[in-house]
Amino acid sequence: MTEEIIRVEHLTKKFGGVTALDDVSLSCKRGKIYGIIGRNGSGKTVLFKLIVGYLKPTGGRVVVNGKEIGKDADFADDIGVIIENPGFLESDTGFRNLEYLASIRSLIGPAEIRESMEKAGLDPSDRKKVGKYSLGMKQRLGIAQAIMENPGILILDEPMNSLDNRGVEDVRRILMELRKEGKTILLASHNREDIQILCDEVYEMDRGRIIEKR
Repeated sequence: MTEEIIRVEHLTKKFGGVTALDDVSLSCKRGKIYGIIGRNGSGKTVLFKLIVGYLKPTGGRVVVNGKEIGKDADFADDIGVIIENPGFLESDTGFRNLEYLASIRSLIGPAEIRESMEKAGLDPSDRKKVGKYSLGMKQRLGIAQAIMENPGILILDEPMNSLDNRGVEDVRRILMELRKEGKTILLASHNREDIQILCDEVYEMDRGRIIEKR
């Protein structure tokens, strides 16, 4: 039986009188890619932030790797994240940005940073400052950041945003390779082709609820 990595149980999130997430339940197993689709405002990003621990639920619970988020751990561990636009120091290079971020937990060194940048289609020796990056290059750097510590789980909110066709193909290839390595991936995308090509299971959301699973 494939190991369950993420379990979301009756998850609800309210902001004042607005219900952003309404009684959502799902389960994610090791080595699979899960697609979360829905229009803007459907609850995808709120769901991802609750899974990671960036937001606290109004009701229900999230369990990641056997730990309840907000109870056993403040934040999910062994996880790489792209949620909304990645924030980087624009006055430094991509490599230096990743060095700063890697120093927080000191799990990896320069070799792993270089490898993640190359995998994402960036040159780690490029001296260009991030402020001069195109939107697509910033998105690639966000992908490099998400994968550089070799996490078992990836939470990716629109990772193909701002990428050209080659960039989209590169990211699809990376995600398929990571699935083969046994990673668990949650992917939100507006592009139904991405979902069809990549995902083992798909949840469609609308108005904070899961309305279809396929």
